[in-house]
Amino acid sequence: MSTWKPDPTFYPSARMAGSAPKETLAYVASFDPSRQIPDSIDVIDLDPTSAGYGSIVNRIAMPNLGDELHHFGWNACSSCLCPNAPHSHMERRYLVVPGLRSSRIHILDTKPDPRQPKIVRVLEPKEVADKAGYSRPHTIHCGPEGIYVVALANADGEAPGGIFLMNHETFDILGQWEIERGPQQLAYDGWWHLGFDTMVTSEWGLPTTFENGLVPEVLLGGKYGHRLHFWDLHTRRHKQVLDFGSENQLVFELRPAHNPTRAYGFVNSVINLNDLSSSIWMWYRDDDAWAARKIIEIPAEPADPDVLPPLLKGFGAVPPLVTDIALSLDDRFLYVSCWGTGDLRQYDVSDPQNPKLTGCVRIGGIAARASHPQASGRSLNGGPQMVEVSRDGKRVYFTNSLYGAIDEQFYPSGINGWMVKLDAGPDGGLAFDERFFIEWPETHRPHQIRLEGGDCSSDSFCYP
Repeated sequence: MSTWKPDPTFYPSARMAGSAPKETLAYVASFDPSRQIPDSIDVIDLDPTSAGYGSIVNRIAMPNLGDELHHFGWNACSSCLCPNAPHSHMERRYLVVPGLRSSRIHILDTKPDPRQPKIVRVLEPKEVADKAGYSRPHTIHCGPEGIYVVALANADGEAPGGIFLMNHETFDILGQWEIERGPQQLAYDGWWHLGFDTMVTSEWGLPTTFENGLVPEVLLGGKYGHRLHFWDLHTRRHKQVLDFGSENQLVFELRPAHNPTRAYGFVNSVINLNDLSSSIWMWYRDDDAWAARKIIEIPAEPADPDVLPPLLKGFGAVPPLVTDIALSLDDRFLYVSCWGTGDLRQYDVSDPQNPKLTGCVRIGGIAARASHPQASGRSLNGGPQMVEVSRDGKRVYFTNSLYGAIDEQFYPSGINGWMVKLDAGPDGGLAFDERFFIEWPETHRPHQIRLEGGDCSSDSFCYP
């Protein structure tokens, strides 16, 4: 796993990574919601000159049933070049793939042939629980000191959730990250400001409140996550909490600025209980503390109750359900997935306090069921969900499934999986790549995407 020269996919800065070679492959987490067939990591051909462009070229089945593959990441990335914990001879080679439901962690080797990854190690749930003290591993980030894993629950499936570290060479679990957690109990995502020695974490809920679908009483009671937590990255102690209010439920995806001199970032709140809107919040440094303010609000859209799922009929409206966001490497464009209405929105956040809508496409959606140029006018279900952006910012990819049990609550007929690609203009604007529309096998649904060599949510940078 060590090399004589730094991995060519590692870059000191996001600015330099923006000139990286164009990706030719993607890896996609694919799961069977019925838990009757093994989940898989699917390999996608992204080379427009290839005969297999826009198709699944390989599927690597997991060895067990019912993992619910969800988020995953690389063993190493550009953060290995950071001066405080240099590992410049590491290699971006292995995919770290947790099962959110099973608590199993799979290690896939993408060499020598990146089209044919091989499973080389499986960490079973008991090992994860015994060594980390956590279960339901969710988010994977390659950091300067190792692999950070955000888990949603403790070893017994209860609070608190938190973070544990894995060795990025042996994949052994090192243990719980937190030294002093303060008021933090719920977990979801975790990322950092390396230039400010700060970890940020967000909140979802405990397994009993999502594994069989969202619980209406918990949601309407404002008991899902609605706070951000700020930590000293090196002493591993909790420093501050920001509460968005219990009406702003499900504070999810963290997207800090890629430039380490910029002390701000973005996070989404999936739904507001007062009006069903979704929102984007910006956190930022305010003197010696962290602060946050809402910078984008996307309203719900009126809809005929006859086309709405039971969960929404009484409201007569479709909430946007912003469930993922992505920030381009130059910190200029923020991409916002509206899984409910079917919009994928692009905002210019060059001035992060004053975002401007610069592009939008619609596909799928609870009521809209908008089609794709390659779908021959067919109604599509699901909506933009997990979104990923190429390092040069020119290509945007997304899939349409959120989570097995939750999919059916908003799309009762089930979700037919698909993945699409958009072309992004240099000054804003989005357009479908009409050649790229991948429909998944009926047994599986696609979730997170990872791009060959890195993408806009895989790496962290220590230099501006």
